[in-house]
Amino acid sequence: LEKEKAKKKTDRYARRIGELQQLLYANSRQAVLLIFQGMDASGKDGAARCVLREANPAGVETTNFKVPSDEERAHDFLWRVHKAVPRYGNIGVFNRSHYEAVLAERILKIVPQKVWTGRYDQIVDFERMLVENNIVLLKFYLHISKEEQAERFRERLADPHKFWKFSHGDLKTRQHWDDYIDAYEDMLNATSHEAARWHLVPADRNWYRDFVIARAVTEAMERLEMNWPRPQEDLSGIRIV
Repeated sequence: LEKEKAKKKTDRYARRIGELQQLLYANSRQAVLLIFQGMDASGKDGAARCVLREANPAGVETTNFKVPSDEERAHDFLWRVHKAVPRYGNIGVFNRSHYEAVLAERILKIVPQKVWTGRYDQIVDFERMLVENNIVLLKFYLHISKEEQAERFRERLADPHKFWKFSHGDLKTRQHWDDYIDAYEDMLNATSHEAARWHLVPADRNWYRDFVIARAVTEAMERLEMNWPRPQEDLSGIRIV
């Protein structure tokens, strides 16, 4: 694809998503959940911001899953995730998700192998339940190269406006790069199921990443074949004075 043509197509997809969101909200029978996973600096925030820039913020629910709180650790690993699933009529965004339970918790040895391997089936069952209850589940793995991640880190350190994005923890995670790639491969193979396939997105180029995601979201929402709902009351004969 040519960059400028792809960006124009992405603009059209973004506008279409905004239109479809209005139909989604008007009907309020389904919800759309976008899950973004990827290494640090892969563009999870940027992708969500670009793809949903024409959407009404009032109809978007965003959750950024960080280290579990004491209360969250006192429940099963899916407890905090289920609470964050968007209500019918809305679009939800997960920046990271329940998949950290088979990624970070595996790499950092927070739970033993017997525990995290058993979570694959639990995740698939959970996602099937969501889909059966009218949640359109779109999962995106944003893949960047180790070289591109290093370049993005250098850009953050060179720009005072981006200092807030960087932490020493990013470098510690980078030291486990190969381990994370192995964990992602296992995750993708174990949890890409018929109800919710993974979209593997090449993310070294932001414009291509955004195009792929915007197209996938648009196509998924159009498959819902939504129409404007009929009024619940008889509106004939009404006069506004």
